[in-house]
Amino acid sequence: MSKVLVVEDDPVVQAALVHALTDLGHVVQAVGTAVAALREAGTSELDLIILDLGLPDLDGVAALRMLRGVSNVPVIVATARGAESSVVSTLNAGADDYIVKPFSAEHLAARINALLRRTGTAGPAGSADLVALGELRIDLAQRAATLGDTALALSRREFDMLTYLAQRPGRVISRRELIQAVWGNPYVGDDKTIDVHASWLRRKLGETAAHPRYLHTVRGVGFKLAAPE
Repeated sequence: MSKVLVVEDDPVVQAALVHALTDLGHVVQAVGTAVAALREAGTSELDLIILDLGLPDLDGVAALRMLRGVSNVPVIVATARGAESSVVSTLNAGADDYIVKPFSAEHLAARINALLRRTGTAGPAGSADLVALGELRIDLAQRAATLGDTALALSRREFDMLTYLAQRPGRVISRRELIQAVWGNPYVGDDKTIDVHASWLRRKLGETAAHPRYLHTVRGVGFKLAAPE
């Protein structure tokens, strides 16, 4: 699973990209301005950035040059600008790939996979596709999870939340980080979505908030996933 930052100011296009990338198994974060993208690139661990050029606060090529000043993360430019001069200037500014809108989810997925293979970001098949924590097993390729001999019937969000926590065992993950990484939305101060999904996830793990085994609440901060002692 790769963590992808989508930089797109059109809410319809942004939502479509987030949905498509999440369905492909990526953890997606989305922002609508160059300033927000620079902030995230400088503070978050990212595997890939998908960058629109028509941003409201800064031209995408200028934003790309600034991104290259704070991060070496691979960048795919996704834009309606199809002129050869735009392609050349953008690649020279530091883009790793260039895709012209409109494009299909399959086309984007192929570009992403090819880029991550070239840069070595995509993990090798096999053991990298399996996350294990105590009796909990998560198969990333199959998007399936088991606890002991029991298969867990998880929704897409529950699976993504569980996986994000399991890949960072013992680390306290804030609600802000979770809602950005799993839901791909900026944090707006509403904890109910996270808490409801955490409650459903606990129920499927066979535990409660009062008697946690794997999923622990850290009051006022967020959650952590740890194997039972």
